[in-house]
Amino acid sequence: MKIVVLDGYTLNPGDHSWAPVQNAAPEGAGFTVYPRTTPNQVLERSQGAQVLLTNKTVLTANHFTKLPELKLILILATGVNAVDLKAAAARNICVCNVPEYGTHSVAQFVFAQILQLAHRSALHDKRVREGKWEECGEFCFWETPQIELRGLTLGILGFGRIGRAVAKLGNAFGMQVIAHSPRFNEGTELARAVSLDALFAESHILTLHCSLNANNQHIVSRQTLDKMRPDAFLINTARGGLICESDLIGALESKRLAGAALDVCETEPMSSTDPLLAAPNLHLTPHMAWGSLRARERLMATTGANLAAWLSGRPTCQVA
Repeated sequence: MKIVVLDGYTLNPGDHSWAPVQNAAPEGAGFTVYPRTTPNQVLERSQGAQVLLTNKTVLTANHFTKLPELKLILILATGVNAVDLKAAAARNICVCNVPEYGTHSVAQFVFAQILQLAHRSALHDKRVREGKWEECGEFCFWETPQIELRGLTLGILGFGRIGRAVAKLGNAFGMQVIAHSPRFNEGTELARAVSLDALFAESHILTLHCSLNANNQHIVSRQTLDKMRPDAFLINTARGGLICESDLIGALESKRLAGAALDVCETEPMSSTDPLLAAPNLHLTPHMAWGSLRARERLMATTGANLAAWLSGRPTCQVA
């Protein structure tokens, strides 16, 4: 058996091991890891492979017609948009993802973003180093409002595993938690279910935790941003395409929105000329919310388990 990892660097840049996957493979199986694979290299590197592992490297129907030995695709992520699932199913290629590995890391990161917006601690560290504290002559100073979270309304768009984990943290901070999701209608002790319009209108902080699809692309647009409070913050650790970035820039520039924190954007990696970089009160991070070592170790372990399950004839986490 030949197993090929097409883009292994993001999952494992060298700080942990491929052993969970290698140990699940049959004895004597070939195992090759490529840090990155360009579109032009996919077919060459995949020739003869029965199993391919991919994170963001795109696999299409055209690839499948030229890879007759391919039987299994293991997606090193939860999102499945890198693989043409219908085409894979049509050729009896099993596709498995990892539906849950980074819940706690992402939820923690969301609150890191919220606290950064509430306190601007990095800005104030910079001001201290510039001598501004000494210049002011007081025992304390701050350049931005210091915001207490208790009593504020935390809105969550999408109420799956991560959304619920964020809700638990919001409750721990004493926030009023509301949520909107197609499958969340009754509310729970964690959050009150509200309409989409109410979610945008009531939230002091709105955080996005839904997958991207044709129905919700640019769900955050001029129309929905105009419903938000001018003192509200927007957080996105989900998918960049949920936000119309030009509309968000406009809302920040016109002060119709107090601030935002984006860990994802529509074009990744972000260009050095991206207009987002010039937007005021916008905190940007490079798609890193999921990337704690413990989360990546869980992802690796589940991928190994997915391979073992498929080899036993009982696939798990199957999406095609």
